[in-house]
Parts: sequence; C-alpha cells; structure tokens
Amino acid sequence: MATEDKNRATAAAILPLVGGAANVASVAHCMTRLRLGLNDRSLVDEEALKALPAVMGVVDDDTYQIVLGPGTVARVTPEFEQLVEEGKASAPAPSLDAPGSDELAAQGAAIKARQKAKNATPFKLFLRKIANIFVPLIPALIGSGIIAGLNGLLVNLEWLPAVTPALAAMASGFMALIAVFVGYNTAKEFGGTPILGGAVAAIIVFPGVANIDAFGQTLSPGQGGVLGALGAAVLATYVEKWSRRWVPEALDVLVTPTLTVLLSGLVTIFGMMYVAGEVSSAIGTFADWLLSNGGAGAGFLLGGLFLPLVMLGLHQALIPIHTTLIEQQGFTVLLPILAMAGAGQVGAAAAIYLRLPRNESIRRTIKSALPAGLLGVGEPLIYGVSLPLGRPFITASIGGAFGGGFIGLFNQLGDSVGSTAIGPSGWALFPLLDGNHGLGSTIAIYAGGLLVGYVAGFLATYFFGFSKDLLTEFNVSQEPAPSTVITTGSAAPETAPDSAAQVGSSAKEPAGA
Repeated sequence: MATEDKNRATAAAILPLVGGAANVASVAHCMTRLRLGLNDRSLVDEEALKALPAVMGVVDDDTYQIVLGPGTVARVTPEFEQLVEEGKASAPAPSLDAPGSDELAAQGAAIKARQKAKNATPFKLFLRKIANIFVPLIPALIGSGIIAGLNGLLVNLEWLPAVTPALAAMASGFMALIAVFVGYNTAKEFGGTPILGGAVAAIIVFPGVANIDAFGQTLSPGQGGVLGALGAAVLATYVEKWSRRWVPEALDVLVTPTLTVLLSGLVTIFGMMYVAGEVSSAIGTFADWLLSNGGAGAGFLLGGLFLPLVMLGLHQALIPIHTTLIEQQGFTVLLPILAMAGAGQVGAAAAIYLRLPRNESIRRTIKSALPAGLLGVGEPLIYGVSLPLGRPFITASIGGAFGGGFIGLFNQLGDSVGSTAIGPSGWALFPLLDGNHGLGSTIAIYAGGLLVGYVAGFLATYFFGFSKDLLTEFNVSQEPAPSTVITTGSAAPETAPDSAAQVGSSAKEPAGA
C-alpha cells in the first residue's frame, strides 16, 4: 500500500471511532500526537481506537490526544482534516428534536466538565498555554538544528566551502526571527490578534533598536529574546482588548491596531527588552553555573525527576528555558540530561520483560513499544507498562538519574553536551547534538549516558522493581490488550485501572506504589 493510502486509511479508521466528522470541533498535532477537540467524548469508542495498529495510546486531557508517533502524525493529520471537512460537508443538518439528544448533550457536557475541572488548575492552564505557544515551533527548530549540525561538520572538514554560507543562512534564519513567531503564537493563545502580537515582537529583532538608548545603555537587536517576545505579545493582547472596549466601532480598524503597537511597543523598547534581557542572561548563567559546579549531582536530580514531571505535565515549564538557551548559546545543555529519563525507561522495560516471562500481554506491549521508546517516544512504555506497575516507574526514574549524572559529570569537567533543538530524545537526538569540544566527543558522551541509563534502569528494575506480591499477581498468562489510556494531570488512581487491565487481570491501585 502506498504511503498516502496508508495514512488516509489510518485517518479513515480513526474518524468513526471518535464520533465521526460532526463530533470533531478542532484538529491539530504536535510531535507525536493527533490532538482533537471533540463535542461529545461519550461518542468515542476508546477500546476500538486503542486496538488500531497505528495507535500507540491515547491521552484524555483538555484535547483528546491520539499517540501516533513522530513522522506518522504529521502525515495522518492532513488526511484526517480532509476527511472531517468532507464529512461535515456531506452530513445532513442535525435534528434538534432527535430522541435522546438532550440526554446525550448533557452526558457529553458532564464528561467535558469533569475533565476540565481535573486539569484546570491555574498553574497547569498557564503551562498549557506556554506549551501551545512553543510546540508549533519545534519542527522548524529541528530542521534548523540539523542543518546547523551539518554545516558545522562541513566547516570543520573544510568541505564544500561554497555551500556552507548558504547552509548557515538556512540554519540561522529561523532563529534570527523566532521572536516574531513566538509573538504571533502568544497573541493567538491569549485571545488577541496574532499578527499584532508578531508585529510588536518584531521590534525586538529589528536592527534599528541599536540606535535607541534605554536605561542608560544602547539596546541590542534580539535583546530579551523569546521571553521578551512572549511578554510583549501578552501586553499587546491586553492593550488590544482594552482598546476595543473603549474605541467606537467606526474607528476601531484604525485606532485599535495603532494603540496596540504604539503602547505595547513603547513598553517593550523602554522596559520589556531590558528586563527580559536580564532574565535571559540569568537563565544562561545559572545553567552554566549549575552544570559547571554541581554537574554530576545536578544531572542526577534532573534526570531522575523528569519522568514524574512528564507524568504531571510540569515539564512544559522547561520549554521557554530550552528555547532561551538555544537562542543564547546555540544549544540547550539541559535536554540531553533530561533525555536520560527515556533511557532509564527503556532499561526498566527490558527488565520487566525478563521478570514477567508468563505475562504475554505485557511482553507484547513492550516488544511493540520498545522501538518507539528507543527513539524517544516514551508514552506507551510509561503509561502502558511502568506506571501502572508502580515500582518500575520509580526504578526507571533511577536509571534516568544515573544517565543524567553521567552527562552532568562531563559538563562539570568542561565537556558541554547540548541539543540544537527541542522535541526529540533517545536515538533521535543524535543528529541535533552539539557541544564545545567537537562532535565526536559530544556524541560519545551522549551515547555513554544512554548506555548508563539503560543499564541502571535495567538493574534497578530487575533487582528492586518487583515485590513478591507483584510477581505473584502479574507473572501469569494474560490475554494481550493492544494499547493504553493515558490520563494526564492526575496520579495513579485515575491511570491505574485502565492501564492495569493491560498488564494484568486485576484493576487495583498500582502495585508497589
């Protein structure tokens, strides 16, 4: 089957299982997930959806998220969008008097309200907005990062000198204007006019700001970076909303955009750029100090805590920090350390596979999810294997801690290991690696960290991840279940019943937690 036909077939298989085209309110995707806004989640046939071969798992969050994996999701999404449009165009108008329609609507509203209440803490809502601003930028960061790495290799080898300037322009063009994209997405996320957010953020990277004195110093183009752009666009959104409340409709098209750019632009030039520049510099200085002075210990803590942060959705707070470091230094030294959490998870999965030889269900899940885990897609292993078992989730985190400590130690010794983009991890991070002592050294240290994470996660799980009761309960023959449900923003009582059904016959609280 041709690739296009395969992607369309996947989209066609998913659509009726999420309630059909009429039930889809919005469609988007990130690195690994198809994100759907659904009108009525009670119409989702979750078990059939999880059984699809292309589906690695689902995430029941503010949007309904279907894990398809990197690459696949970017190809399936446009096919899915086209099917939704075709379905809505051909569907008859719904009857408001249909039997049971009020009951279904009430049921769907209740489900949506419960889900929103569970995940609607102010801090998590803020982090979700931050993620929605930066996640759409990841593909461009990856592409630019890989081109930058290729260009650096060619320059070091003194190959193709006529081509390397062009590659440098391709790699640097997006980063030079990333503030504009951040401003656009920020205004869009906070309810303003996106192009006005981009216009105000563009002031930050405009070369002419070098002629402006603020706080007794001359401004530099790009000063404040993505943090300044984010703050400027948020301010522009509030100025725009305030203006629309007071400006007469007849004058709105002239006055509101002018006031938005003028007022927020002045604050950006004579305040935001300076403050954000200081904050950005402090972030870079602190990251360098942390890894230079406490490298092994800091790496151990960061690598060990990342899986719990991912489970709680708090890892989204790190996205602006990564982006700021990439903007300042050309790479983020934090991502390779945090990527070790995935290595610990892979090692833990291998140990679980050996410790539960009779449980064909979980062994098949591991065999199907392990390749994705090696490439940095950890959801199937986390939510389908280690988290519902309890203890193996902790021992996987221990593996990540040792891997992070290994890379942190080399940072402390002066070998910085960084990534030129965010998003990928595991083996998929190799093309994006960069550092201060040559590509060979950087790759060797990162590969060593992965190996340490695999081994530590395996040993910790094999010897300490199972109590006698856990082995008795789960080391039995079970019918395989093909996938798992992921419920973010909550602890084990929500995730355990669905996931435990996959790894064993019992639907209890996570064993050994």
